[in-house]
Amino acid sequence: MRSTSFLSTILVSTILFGGFSATSTFSLFAAAQANEGGAAAASIDSAVSDPARPEGDRKRDADRKPAQCLAFAGLKSGDQVLELLPGAGYFTRIFSVAVGGAGRVYALVPPKAATAPADAPEPAARVRAIAADPHYGNVSVVVQSLKEPSLPHPIDLVWTSLNYHDLHNVAGLDIAAFNKAVFDALAPGGIYVVLDHAAEAGSGARDTNTLHRIDPQLARKEVLAAGFEFAGESELLRNPADSHTLKVFDPAIRGKTDQFLLKFRKPLSAVSR
Repeated sequence: MRSTSFLSTILVSTILFGGFSATSTFSLFAAAQANEGGAAAASIDSAVSDPARPEGDRKRDADRKPAQCLAFAGLKSGDQVLELLPGAGYFTRIFSVAVGGAGRVYALVPPKAATAPADAPEPAARVRAIAADPHYGNVSVVVQSLKEPSLPHPIDLVWTSLNYHDLHNVAGLDIAAFNKAVFDALAPGGIYVVLDHAAEAGSGARDTNTLHRIDPQLARKEVLAAGFEFAGESELLRNPADSHTLKVFDPAIRGKTDQFLLKFRKPLSAVSR
């Protein structure tokens, strides 16, 4: 679980036992934070370099920058992670190894649509195969409607990559209610990361179903409306050469789209679910 009380512990110890100046107290805190950050980075690096990952995933690392993205998110060993719409599991495998045996990865996938052809693949099939592999034994597949989510909790990190825009394309889905469900699932101090294909500035949700892009400002506005604090933005995956006019699957831009990476935090003062 994400720690939020380490500084308080040091300060209380100082008051009770004395012997530390303010400078030494905060030096201890800084050193502990640095050690924790180093351990988290090592866990992520180990997960990305894991030889069990498919070769196809490894080939995408140069463009997707998974280690840097997850460091930005603040992922660490022992975290409880909820991954929304994991697709083929590119990040699922990395999350699993990075959080380790003390952590857990919940992969949320919608059920097969009633209108889908009988021979259409089950949406959860690919991530179920990952969960069935003992190497990824801390992965659980959660199949439920996105319109009425009942999310696992308490969670340290909720992650969605390249599919937040798809929420706008689900008939009957209330974006505000969905983001509030994410908010409620997180522990106080928990993080919500939205990574997606950027649409033209000011376009709102215009291109979610055609180009499969969304205006980053709309995503930010929607998430903040659920009660989150804005915790940062990364330029890691931005591409100024992307005109924002092509569908993300177009060979001319696929894998090279301009992508935004936003981080939000549930306030420490928020009541836990």
